[in-house]
Amino acid sequence: MKMSLIICTYMRPEPLSRLMESVMLQERLPDEVLIIDGSINDETGARFRESENNIIHYHKVPPEERGLTRQRNFGINKVAADMDIVAFLDDDTILYPDYFKKLLGTYIHFPTAMGVGGYIINEVSWESTAQEQIDDLNHYYYDGYRRNESSRYKLRRKLRLAQTTQPAIYPEFGHGRSISFLPPSGKIYKVEQLMGGVSSFPLAVLREHKFSEYFEGYGLYEDADFTLRLSHIGDLYVNTAAQLEHHHDAAGRPNKYTYGKMVVRNGWYVWRVKHPQPSFKNKLKWYQITILLTGIRFINIFTTSERKEAFTESIGRTVGIMSLLFNKPR
Repeated sequence: MKMSLIICTYMRPEPLSRLMESVMLQERLPDEVLIIDGSINDETGARFRESENNIIHYHKVPPEERGLTRQRNFGINKVAADMDIVAFLDDDTILYPDYFKKLLGTYIHFPTAMGVGGYIINEVSWESTAQEQIDDLNHYYYDGYRRNESSRYKLRRKLRLAQTTQPAIYPEFGHGRSISFLPPSGKIYKVEQLMGGVSSFPLAVLREHKFSEYFEGYGLYEDADFTLRLSHIGDLYVNTAAQLEHHHDAAGRPNKYTYGKMVVRNGWYVWRVKHPQPSFKNKLKWYQITILLTGIRFINIFTTSERKEAFTESIGRTVGIMSLLFNKPR
C-alpha cells in the first residue's frame, strides 16, 4: 500500500520539526508528506518550503482556507492519485519507529476498514491487573488493565451518569469515554471514534467524505464528527501497538472562554450527528452531564492554581449551555 501523510500546522515550527525528525526515522516511510500550513508568518515555510527531501511537499494555504478542517480538506485535494491510505498527524506528536508499519498492517487484517487510528502512549499511566474490582471508584478497569479515575468520572459513576460500554463506542446520551480509556494492550479494538491527529483513512473514503467545515478555526471535536459519520457505514479500528507521543503545545489554541463555549456547542453538534433523535431520557442525561461538568470546572477556580483559566472556561461553558436554548447548531 502507498501512503500519504498530511500534517496540518499553525504557528508551530519547533514542534513540527521534532515530528518530522521522527517521521524520517520510521521503519516504513510515507510515500509523500504534505505539510499544510495555515500560519500567519513564514517561520514554518522558511524551514520546509525548500526541503531537499523529495517526499516532502509544503503548501501555504490562503487565509480563507485556514482552520483545521479546511486545511485537512485542502490537503486531501493535494494527495497523489496513486495513494491508497492517507494518514493524519497533529504537529505536536512524536512517533515511535514502527508507527506507520503497525498502522498499515491493520489494513491487512481488516481490508474493508473505513479508518485506523494510532495510540497515544504518554498521556495516561496504566498498570496491568489480574482482577477487576467493580466497587473501586478510584480506578477505571478495562481488558486486564487499570488507570486512575478522574474526580469527574468518580462523581459521574456515583450519580449513574457514566458510560458502561466499551470506550470509543458513543452512547446515546453522548459524553462517552474516549480512546484514551483503551489500554496499551497491543490489541486492535473496533471503535466508533478516532482521534483526528493520529488517524488514517483509505483515500477512496476521503474522496467521498469530507471533514465538516462547521468546525471553524481550532476545530474542537471535528474528528469525532467525521468518524462518527463514517461509523454509520463501516468499521473503524484503533491499533494500540501503533504508538506515538503527544506533547501538547499551547501555540495556536483558542482562549479558554472560546474553548469552553466550543466544548458545549460542538459537543451538542457531535452528539446529534450520531444520535439525531435521542429519547427524552437521554436528552435529559446529556444536559445533566453537561451542567455537572460545567459546575466542576467552576469549582476548579478554588481548587487549582489556574484560577483565571478555570473561571473563563466555566463562563464559556455556561454561555454555551444558554445558547442552546435559542440557537442550536445546525
